[in-house]
Amino acid sequence: IDARPDEWNTQRINYGLERVMKLDIESLSLSGKTVVVVEDDPTLQTLLVEILIELGAACDAFDNAEDALIHLMGLGSDCSLIVADHGVPGSIKGMEFISMAHERWPRLPAILTSGYQLDPSQVTPPVTYLFKPWSIDELAEAINQALSSASVPPALPASSDHNAL
Repeated sequence: IDARPDEWNTQRINYGLERVMKLDIESLSLSGKTVVVVEDDPTLQTLLVEILIELGAACDAFDNAEDALIHLMGLGSDCSLIVADHGVPGSIKGMEFISMAHERWPRLPAILTSGYQLDPSQVTPPVTYLFKPWSIDELAEAINQALSSASVPPALPASSDHNAL
């Protein structure tokens, strides 16, 4: 018997994903966008990348934040969205990675994922938090929320010049 469980599982995941994607999130498009993914679990990383590609995004995936940060610096403003797991190996955790990115690109949309309940004060705006395990619908909602919160212009300071009208 020539059993290849990894190949079979991949085909099964892809088949199931294709059917779900076509049915549930047709209206969400990431066409023309580049997403940087930081996820150390190979199965979740593959699933996440497949979903994002199905939505039209170009993806760059990493299993640690250090490598992702180096890559992001090279991408510059061409990155459209970050999806980062908080508990990745290395000295930089997911939220720290997002904070470093926001120092340079403050309005870059970001989604932080974790299987552990995080203190809400750790998840600083404009970051969208996505608790694991997530469903495809929850991921789509988080993507919409992250992209829409980043497109809202910051509030302008109140002007004391009333003669401007």
